[in-house]
Formats: sequence, C-alpha cells, structure tokens
Amino acid sequence: MVRALSRRCSIQSWGSFRIRRTNHDDHDDDHDDDDHKQQQQLRTIDARNTNKPTEDQPPFIGEAPKEKPQSDMDQMKERFAKLLLGEDMSGGGKGVSSALALSNAVTNLAASIFGEQGKLAPMAPERKARWRKEMDWLLSVTDHIVEFVPSQQKSKDGTNMEIMVTKQRKDLLVNIPGLRKLDTLLIDTLDNFGQEQEFWYVSKNDDPENESSRREGKWWHPKVKVPPNGLSETSRRWLLSEKEAVSQVLKAAMAINASVLSEIEVPESYIDSLPKNGRSSLGDSVYKSITVEYFDPAQFLSSMDLSTEHKVLDLKNRIEASIIIWKRKMHHKEGKSSWGSAVSIEKRELFEERVETILHLLKYRFPGLPQSSLDISKIQDNKDIGHAILESYSRIIESLAFSILSRIEDVLHADSLAQSSSSNSDDDATRLSSAETPTLLDFMGWGIDPLKRSPIDMENLFKVDSDKKASKPPVSPTPRPPIPELSDN
Repeated sequence: MVRALSRRCSIQSWGSFRIRRTNHDDHDDDHDDDDHKQQQQLRTIDARNTNKPTEDQPPFIGEAPKEKPQSDMDQMKERFAKLLLGEDMSGGGKGVSSALALSNAVTNLAASIFGEQGKLAPMAPERKARWRKEMDWLLSVTDHIVEFVPSQQKSKDGTNMEIMVTKQRKDLLVNIPGLRKLDTLLIDTLDNFGQEQEFWYVSKNDDPENESSRREGKWWHPKVKVPPNGLSETSRRWLLSEKEAVSQVLKAAMAINASVLSEIEVPESYIDSLPKNGRSSLGDSVYKSITVEYFDPAQFLSSMDLSTEHKVLDLKNRIEASIIIWKRKMHHKEGKSSWGSAVSIEKRELFEERVETILHLLKYRFPGLPQSSLDISKIQDNKDIGHAILESYSRIIESLAFSILSRIEDVLHADSLAQSSSSNSDDDATRLSSAETPTLLDFMGWGIDPLKRSPIDMENLFKVDSDKKASKPPVSPTPRPPIPELSDN
C-alpha cells in the first residue's frame, strides 16, 4: 500500500514537471531573438575591454613593464657599494683591494666613454655629462686623503703656538688639478672639430677605391677622406697647431704617470721572478751593445729589431728588469748577498744610466705601448689609493691624447697622399703639353725632357756628343784610293 502511494506521488510530480516545462517552452520562443541580441552585445563589450589596457594590466602580455631611470644618488650608491665590496658581489671578502678597485673603476669608465671615439668629432652630450659626473664621484675620494702639516695659531692672550692641521696630500694637491686641466683641454680639442671641416670619414666597407690603409689591422676605425687636391693651407696649419697642443698634453700626462709609477714600491713577487744578473735579463747581444766603451742610444735603437709592438714591449720588459737588478745590487754589499757581482759600482751605475736613457727613448718614441710587466705588477699590488687614482687618471688621459694625435696624423697623411697624387697628375699634364711643342733638342735627337734639364745633364750631354764625334772617322767629300804599300824589294 505504501509502495503504491509513493508511485502515485511520483507520477503526479512528473506530470507537474511536464506542465511547467511546457509552459516555459512557450515563452522561450518569444525571447530567443532578444537573448541572441544581448549575447552579441556582451561579446562586443568583452572584446573592447580585452583590447583596452587597464591600470593593473600591461597593454601587452609579452612586454615587461618599463623600469624607471636611476637617479644620481642611486647610481652613486651602486658605484661605491661595488668599490667597498672590492668587486666581490658575494660579500665574502675575496675581492681586490680598494686601490685596485678604484683603478679598475676609472679604467672601465674611460673605456665605456672613449672606447667608441674612432674619429675627430665632438663627444655626445650624454657621454660628456656622464664622464664628468662619474669622474667627480671617483675623484671625491682624494678630498679625504690628507696629511698633517704644521700651522701657526694665535691664542687669546696673543701668543703664537704651532699646531698640526690636516691638508690634502701634496702629490694629490698638485697633480689632480693638473690632470683635470689636461682632461678639459682634450675634450675641448674634440669639440673644436665640430665645425665644418675639409675632411670626412667613410667606412672601409663603403670605400669604392679600396686603397690600402695605414692601419690595416685596425679595421674598426673609419677611413679619413680629403679633397682631391688636399687640404687648404689654413686648415693644414690649424691641424698642425692642434697636433702640437695635443702632443704637449701627451708629454705632461706621460710625465705624471711615470712619476707616480716610480713612487710605487716594486712587489716582492716581481723581484722573485727576476734572474740573478742583468746580463741574463738583457741577453748577450743587448748586453754587449750596452757595455761598449762608446755608447750611442740612437745607434743602439737603430740596430734593434723594433718592427712590431711585441718586440718593443719585450725589449722594454728586459730593460726594466735589468734596472731593478742593478739597483738592488748597488744596495747590497758585494760578497754578502746572492745579488752580488764582480762588476764595480761605477760601471753598474754607468750601465744603469744607459739603459734608463734607452727606456726613456722607447717611451717617447712608442707612446701607445701596452703596460709592461713591471707596471702591471705595481698596479695590482699597490695599496695606496692616492697613487692608484693618479696612475689610472694620468694613464687614460695619456691614452686619449695618443688616440687624438693618431687621428690627426691620419688626416695629415691622407692630405700628403692627395697632394702627391695631385702634383704627379700636374707633372704628367705639363709633360704632355711640353711634348706637343718640339724644341731644338728634339730636332737634334737628344731626347732630353726640358723640364728635367740641369746644368750637369747638359754638360754630360755635350760630353757624350763630343765623344761620339771624336769616335767617328772623318768623312771626305770624295773617297780616295788606297795608297799601295812600299816593299823593300
């Protein structure tokens, strides 16, 4: 009975469900068109909202949000943090010394600023501003390198007393302003080439003439071009004056750099790597050339093979090693040290003076040489921050001055080539024009170019002609019969 009752209720509910579904289906047909329109409108709105960027979502999924440029304070914090860490970003204390970190910072900054300076043109304003700003940051360390100096102070009762006050170290006080002045002169020199010049640069790949260049190895430098007849006299004189000014800057920077390097102590690791005597360092042939009785530095350099940069640097390394050996021997008593030698002190001083002269000539004849082994050892083992800044700053000024000087010499070399080719073409044209007008020499058959005649040539010419006349037998108008020989019989 219960089962029949539940079955009846389920039939009634199914029937009521069918009734409700039928009534609902009657209304669905009326609203199909309206629902379809509403769905199309919603799809259109969703598509517009998808393409429209919002504040929380970037305009494109693959594009990273742009970073804000760092302020000067943030850049300075980052720079000095790296210096304090000694270039060891792990913070484990395995970095280099503060002096070497500052030296590397100055060198890397100069490489990033002047590394692309391959032609005579003004620096970009952004690079110039960055150079001055970041160099001011690095040089600000020298303001706090001080020494105690005596000073007079007057007390309240009128008595004078001597006290010790702090003052910037003397070598920094003298050399830093001078290096800043040399730096400014070089940048101003580059700015002077911003005006319209009579020369221009082309890429070597775009050069239709495909001529051999003076610097075939330095393919990254553009090739300088001048007018066919060369530069004007005014432009040539101006270039020569700029070359002389840059040469003076180069000499001043080299003098400061050499002075600073001489004050840095020679590392013990470098001394341990040296041979026991100067002859082993120089080699037998070089040692014999230096220890002769009458020594001429210019003749010595002319006898050496200095054709490549590697050979020049090798000679410089050997000479510097011999100087260190002989200096150490003069500070040790003979017979009490392994550095002792049978050579007298007077001769050793004479040999040292000679090799120092050769070294001085090498530095000024080849100013663009890389650093020697002694210089690299001094820079790496140096602990004096003042010396590190002076050495690195003077070195990059020396390098920049040499680069500008080389670019000026390239222009002057291209000008000389253009002038020589122009003069040769003028000589050919003059020779052709003179050949069209016959001269007396042409009628005589002597065939001498009138443009190249000289008194010596004319004298030789007449001498040869007279010799020819003397060698010819005399010609008579009527031939005579031979005279018969008379016999004794």
